[in-house]
Amino acid sequence: MVAIPNYQYMTPQEYLDWEEQQPLKYEYINGEVVAMTGGTVNHGTVAANCFYQLKTHLRGGCCRPFIFDVKLGVSENGFHYPDVMVNCDERDKRATKVIYHPCLIVEVLSPSTEAIDRGKKFQNYRQISTLKEYILISAEQMIVECFRLNEKSLWELQTYNQGDEIDLMSVDFKFPIKLLYEDVILENLEK
Repeated sequence: MVAIPNYQYMTPQEYLDWEEQQPLKYEYINGEVVAMTGGTVNHGTVAANCFYQLKTHLRGGCCRPFIFDVKLGVSENGFHYPDVMVNCDERDKRATKVIYHPCLIVEVLSPSTEAIDRGKKFQNYRQISTLKEYILISAEQMIVECFRLNEKSLWELQTYNQGDEIDLMSVDFKFPIKLLYEDVILENLEK
């Protein structure tokens, strides 16, 4: 999704009440309301491929993947709509509007949102005590960045490129990077 700043400042409860009445989705970062608009074909395809791989892997277990339209509540400072997230926490099993305890969050990068995804969003996401991995996927080249919380509570970066196998430790899942890019046309990808 592409964020369009709307520069409306609200309290968290004002945002939650107001957004329910809106035809569009809006994210909330530190009092600022940001309208979400559609992304590119590559963006949507990469996110759908990621969701599909996770859904297939997690089927029948206690974890559930979510895509696009499910709101993530970080704290009073942030409500977001990640491209994909996985929740394994019992506290969210009966959630109907907001997920609060994901173990994995995925954002597909676009030029207009990359700075926010790497900056404000990641800063907010790091407040989630259950979050173990934050994944950034490029929609323009075959690159996946995995920020993983280590045993010292520090975020470590592992980058995956063409030909690599991605290892999502939070959900015990390994798969070839090429599955994320199935049916995606990358201009700069050498064949």
